[in-house]
Amino acid sequence: MKKVYLDHNASTPVHPDVIEAMAPFWREVFGNASSVHRFGQQARKAIEDAREKVAGFIGGSSQEVFFTSGGTESDNLAVKGAACACRAKGRHIITSSIEHHAVLSTCKHLEKQGFKVTYLPVDKYGLVDPDDVGKAITEETILISIMHANNETGTIEPIADIGKVAKERGVLFHTDAVQAVGKIPVNVNELNVDILTLSGHKIYGPKGIGALYVRKGTRIEPQIHGGHHEKNKRAGTENVPAIVGLGKAIETAADAMKEESLRLTGLRDMLYSGISKKIESVVVHGHTARGLPNTLNVSFEFVEGESIILGLDIKGIAVSSGSACTSGSLEPSHVLKAMGVDPAISQGSIRFSLGRDNTKEDIDYVLEILPGVVSRLRAMSPLYKKSQYA
Repeated sequence: MKKVYLDHNASTPVHPDVIEAMAPFWREVFGNASSVHRFGQQARKAIEDAREKVAGFIGGSSQEVFFTSGGTESDNLAVKGAACACRAKGRHIITSSIEHHAVLSTCKHLEKQGFKVTYLPVDKYGLVDPDDVGKAITEETILISIMHANNETGTIEPIADIGKVAKERGVLFHTDAVQAVGKIPVNVNELNVDILTLSGHKIYGPKGIGALYVRKGTRIEPQIHGGHHEKNKRAGTENVPAIVGLGKAIETAADAMKEESLRLTGLRDMLYSGISKKIESVVVHGHTARGLPNTLNVSFEFVEGESIILGLDIKGIAVSSGSACTSGSLEPSHVLKAMGVDPAISQGSIRFSLGRDNTKEDIDYVLEILPGVVSRLRAMSPLYKKSQYA
């Protein structure tokens, strides 16, 4: 049976070059990077080389990059760390209603600690209006956190414009760029961000590694306490193999990003065109002009997304109904809800997220299998039958 993986926004396979780069750091260069002997110093050099690669890719300096266990920890450190460091100035935070739960749940936690959070609305395409950000800022506002690209719809937010507003008003600005880094150009200076989150396993690196960019002069209170690792920002012995893997993944992404972006855009458009021609009652979600090149989110009316996922999985096709981090929830997507999508329609949403190994033949196979899956499910749906007689 043919296997087609179209869930790269959830996780990517580790690039062969990344595996090769990591290999020596399991057995040969195994020292603790905090040790002063040569074994430790070899590990330390590998970490600093990776730090340089990450920093250079996003336009920062190596002194501004800190390694974490992944996107969730980076988001927690960014939001909690900035809030705690600046609470003497104020206790107001601004974010959006479509953020990843690593940000939303962290904000909910801070609300219990006495902070006030404003959750900005989005338009029907999932875009935050920079003017809304400006209007929400008060004398108490200490942090703005808006994601760069949405993990469910692929919509790219106007981060540079929002960052300009934050900068003019003297408010720290964080962006969760986990889905953007490696897919589209990301430069911290052009985006006017003070803090930025990225993760390894979204860009063909290993799981369990991420990084946080913190602009020089920005105060962040550590959330994990212990030793003096990561310049006192994040205690704990560094995961040297994973850090090396992240550095190599960044390097690999830099070499192929422009060409790969064009290729994936073509495959994504081919997929959507085929779906539109072969299946009726399809609703696309997100901004078609301001979207990630690899992401397509559509709803198939009158059926449930989870049933489509299972039907496709039987045929070797892997897709998602939204964020992998909320796949165990039966609640409609909070992103689509914020965009004003009818709950009955959002329940039928499917996210196709393409990657480096996908081909035209993969798309042809999906377009061969998908219509039959949707047709069979609709044949069992009382909602579909009712619509035919309406």
